[in-house]
Amino acid sequence: MVELAGIIILGIFAQWLAWKSKIPAILPLILIGLVVGPISTYLTQDGMKWIDPIFNPDKGSGMFPPEVLFYFVTLSIGIILFEGGLTLNFKEIRGMTPAIMGLLTTGALVTFVGAAIPVHYLLGLDWRLSFLFSSLIIVTGPTVIGPILRHLPIKKEVAAILKWEGILIDPIGALVAILMFEFIVAEASESSLAEHAIKSFLQILIIGASIGFSAAYAFYFILKKELIPKYLINVSALAYVLLIFVVSDVLAQESGLLAVVVMGMVLANLKLKVLHEILDFKESLSILLISILFIVLSANMNIDQLLYLFDWKIVALFIIILLIIRPLSVFISARRSKLRTNEKWFISLIGPRGIVAAGIASLFGMKLKDTVAGAEYITPLVFMVVLGTVLFTSIGSKWFARWTGVWVDQFEGILIVGANDASRVIARYLQKLGKNVILLDRSPEKIQEAKQMGLNAILADVYTDDLTDFVDLNEVGYLVAMTENPRVNKYVLQRFKERYGDRGHFRLLSPEEILMRKENIPHEGLFSCTDDFFNLHEVAYKYPEVHEFKIEGSNHTLVELLDSIHCEKDTIPLLLKYKDGSIEFISSHEEDLNHKDIETLVYLGKKINLDSTKDSPASEEELTPPKEIKDDEEYV
Repeated sequence: MVELAGIIILGIFAQWLAWKSKIPAILPLILIGLVVGPISTYLTQDGMKWIDPIFNPDKGSGMFPPEVLFYFVTLSIGIILFEGGLTLNFKEIRGMTPAIMGLLTTGALVTFVGAAIPVHYLLGLDWRLSFLFSSLIIVTGPTVIGPILRHLPIKKEVAAILKWEGILIDPIGALVAILMFEFIVAEASESSLAEHAIKSFLQILIIGASIGFSAAYAFYFILKKELIPKYLINVSALAYVLLIFVVSDVLAQESGLLAVVVMGMVLANLKLKVLHEILDFKESLSILLISILFIVLSANMNIDQLLYLFDWKIVALFIIILLIIRPLSVFISARRSKLRTNEKWFISLIGPRGIVAAGIASLFGMKLKDTVAGAEYITPLVFMVVLGTVLFTSIGSKWFARWTGVWVDQFEGILIVGANDASRVIARYLQKLGKNVILLDRSPEKIQEAKQMGLNAILADVYTDDLTDFVDLNEVGYLVAMTENPRVNKYVLQRFKERYGDRGHFRLLSPEEILMRKENIPHEGLFSCTDDFFNLHEVAYKYPEVHEFKIEGSNHTLVELLDSIHCEKDTIPLLLKYKDGSIEFISSHEEDLNHKDIETLVYLGKKINLDSTKDSPASEEELTPPKEIKDDEEYV
């Protein structure tokens, strides 16, 4: 009981430590596992581990029988991969398919062949185990890539490629590892080697993919018909994942991993209203399982396996994998993609391995250690690669991003929190200007309406979601809070302005704030010091139109023009457009605005003649907005 409670407590502590220090959780998890496992044998009088995952009947110590631990690890990896599949939205990879497909096919093949050669010649392992090792390190780690990308302001396309590779390569690497495992098992049992392995591989591929695809649509139908009460949806999803994993594995051994990834990926791209809730639950469960798994698997290693890693040959192997095999696989696989050389180099340097590599290595190590000579070294070698690549990536990722030029100092994307009527009208206008605009709301109905207008919209809750998990937000520089709740607007800026508000962060003022004296009104107020959400909503409801007025050639100053807009009941100033194409949101303190090189004043509401007091008679052409926006209806 003490050991089990200790694992959970230490796991959550490691997750907190990782959050506090902004490093992938895998680092403290593995280190804690090694301390309470093999390293602790130096600290106890009887040489016993503080936490020993495998039950030893002779010594009366340990937690689980070997087969129980094996099943727990297998099912846990299945749940983690399903959660990863739920985050795969095909819209993220438009235009990037060649690069991703190349990494999943050619890149995987280069790693599989390339890594086996130094293992065989440097360490002396036979070819079977060498290729088993290389198949296990094909995978990168989605549980490691995610935390690293959260703190890297890099190009959205590069981040999306790394994210998709990390999730999709897991079942591919697992399949190749299973194929190699089947070859080894077939040889040990003197079966027809090629026939047995290829037959098993095809069974896994066909059964896993078909069951996963069918299961996704079956679950979608169940949820759409509301056959499960809302309070049971999350636990039902968990039970359903385990059911599909087990059924697929019974029909074709080791096919469960593929089935749950396919099921998660299909569900992620279906219009499922409760998907967000399921993903939240699965994410929390995955964090717990990852915390337990890494500590258990690290603690399960022996001190002899650790000492084996203190050899110059192991260091040489690691350097070859890190600086030769990984870049070679990326450059060869991405040769026909649109990736630039600097982007390829960055992807080459970001290839940490994670839970799937460590978990499957432990599974196969337990199965083969008594039947195949040298199999006991597979687990420590894979753990060496996992820990080494995570350390290398965590420490150097920011430097790599700057060195390769994928680091972006200033982003032009605009995040609008609150997908109400006014937000959608403004977002549509900004999108027509060529700006990358993203609407965010926790209301599925509002998000659906935004998507029907062709807007990029994300269903999320600012109180419960970590927005850095969304790759679409990697290029956001403007943060605009426009919800109907002033407390939410304040919270959004407090929590996210440092990450997404480099270019500017604004929020709608509360009804109480617009009654304050001008000098006391916050500078982050949006549009004016006299308009709150209710004014904005009323104007957008009556006149859902955005207008432009060309300031160049006007006899009035910007201040005078803004005063004219304020005097009108049904108009609200929005932003300024500059000659270089940049924009600036109008704030509650107009004196903060940059008055140089302004080209256009943009406002919402009723169309008014801002130049009506011009000294000389104005022609009709001068009073008309530019040709491209002459018809205001295009912004409705």
